[in-house]
Amino acid sequence: MLKEKYPKLFEKFEDKSLDLRHLLNVDENEEDFDSEEYEFDYEDYNYVIYIAEPIQNALGAKKMEEFMLKLHDKDAFTHFLASEKDLYGVKSHLNKNEVTTVVLDLVEALV
Repeated sequence: MLKEKYPKLFEKFEDKSLDLRHLLNVDENEEDFDSEEYEFDYEDYNYVIYIAEPIQNALGAKKMEEFMLKLHDKDAFTHFLASEKDLYGVKSHLNKNEVTTVVLDLVEALV
């Protein structure tokens, strides 16, 4: 499914059998009193997005910067914070699958 929907991205991979979990993680950001793992306040950022190495390598450093800026400008996100080049906090009305689609569609457009 992913290979058919994102052919330009998968062209860049040596391993064509990569799953979504190898490409990126979109996790709901919930209040966690015991952890300082993320610096994203759960009230301001309801999702944490991690872009894994295969996508980072496919885009390269320059396009990763462009990707981050374009993701920041997406109307789907009311708040956006880049903690690192590959880790973002976002606030969105979309569900997890829709956020994943927004991210992968943008990656596909930039590859």
